[in-house]
Amino acid sequence: MEKTRLKEFYDSQCVPQLVERFTYKNINQVPKIVKVTLNMGVGEAIQNIKVLDAAAEELTLIAGQKAIINRAKRSIAAFKLREGMPIGTSVTLRGDRMWYFLDKLMHIALPRVRDFRGVSSKAFDGRGNYTLGIKEHIIFPEIDYDKIDKVKGMNITVVTTAKTDEEGRTLLTLLGMPFRA
Repeated sequence: MEKTRLKEFYDSQCVPQLVERFTYKNINQVPKIVKVTLNMGVGEAIQNIKVLDAAAEELTLIAGQKAIINRAKRSIAAFKLREGMPIGTSVTLRGDRMWYFLDKLMHIALPRVRDFRGVSSKAFDGRGNYTLGIKEHIIFPEIDYDKIDKVKGMNITVVTTAKTDEEGRTLLTLLGMPFRA
């Protein structure tokens, strides 16, 4: 199976630059992307289960992999939520699908955001992982605008093996993540 365009770019361009910048002694110390998690919380699913089915279908289209339905871990009376109720949908991408999705996110989807000036560089968790919130899932080319009933938001988490935020930020910057200046 052939490598994806972004994976090839990572191996040929990013790894040597990361080794030079952080002076790694071993090639295995170079940070790499482990997985990408897409998560869509659907609060309206409490009243209408069809909303959740539509969200799972749309997330499956975006990711290219079947979305799973997440259920509530505990009951919260204020939200009229009982344990076990379906409240969201998610997908975890690894390998070639992950690289393909990141390429599509950085080079096709994010530039389609209205008034886009780059993503925040402050959304790292302290261990080199990056989380990005998207307000409209319609920026992805797979979503047919005429067929959706409601615009939904989603969270995208990029999990890396980087030890620090600086290493994670450098890795994502070299891959082409459009951070704000």
